[in-house]
Amino acid sequence: MTEENWSLVIKPKRKLLDLQIREVMRYRDLILIFVQRDFVTQFKQTILGPLWFVLSPFVSTVMYTFIFGRLAKIGTDGIPYTLFYYSGTMLWNFFSNCFNDSCSVFINNSGIFGKVYFPRMVVPINYVLSNSIKIGVQFAMLLVILVYNLFTGVPVKPSWFMLLFPFLVVWLAAIGVGAGIIVSSLTTKYRDLRNVVSFAFGLAMYATPVVYPLSEIPKHFSWIAYINPVCAPMELFRLWFFGIASVNGLMILASIGLTVLLVFTGLILFNQNQQTFIDVI
Repeated sequence: MTEENWSLVIKPKRKLLDLQIREVMRYRDLILIFVQRDFVTQFKQTILGPLWFVLSPFVSTVMYTFIFGRLAKIGTDGIPYTLFYYSGTMLWNFFSNCFNDSCSVFINNSGIFGKVYFPRMVVPINYVLSNSIKIGVQFAMLLVILVYNLFTGVPVKPSWFMLLFPFLVVWLAAIGVGAGIIVSSLTTKYRDLRNVVSFAFGLAMYATPVVYPLSEIPKHFSWIAYINPVCAPMELFRLWFFGIASVNGLMILASIGLTVLLVFTGLILFNQNQQTFIDVI
């Protein structure tokens, strides 16, 4: 039987960068099945179910308010504690979930990757969509808190740029997945790197304006905000929703440039690694 008689021909990927967009679109039903599976698995036999999406950042908000707001007396640029810490936790959790999930793409899915063919990029996309559901529920709760503060006369000034919130979600997802698949591609061979990454990522939150605004950073440490690509979207969110932030154009451009670099590098390593990782794991 000649090649022309087949409805689908699977060939090895020889290009350095192959996005497989058509193949991913062909397997969109599989992506939805994976999203449904993750959702059901996570909340099966739970009492509160999806309410955990809101409860988790709310508990963190209460804790951060007490520790950083009341005890440490760290300012929030006049933004109410509830809005400041809840939004910071919401955005950071989304980014960290995308990153941590993508870090284990090959290891956690080696069983199914070794048995069935489908575009491997389906799995990171599934992670992004699953985490997008979580941040969507949390964002709805944030809007309720924001409206309450507006009616009580709190001096926050949301703008029409709020409509660009999906852009920030895509931005953070690109950073998380880009960095995550780089780590995943490296740790399939060098397992001890996972310990280094886990330790470094635990410190990364404190190099990001999650529990403090950028205005609280001393000037001689301001360079951190330019090499940390998560800083710009975090501060842009506060600027668009609360009217207060310390972000500038150079910081935004630096973050976008680093995001593109992470995604580009991640895709190259991912495409190379998916051809041989099953022999290494």
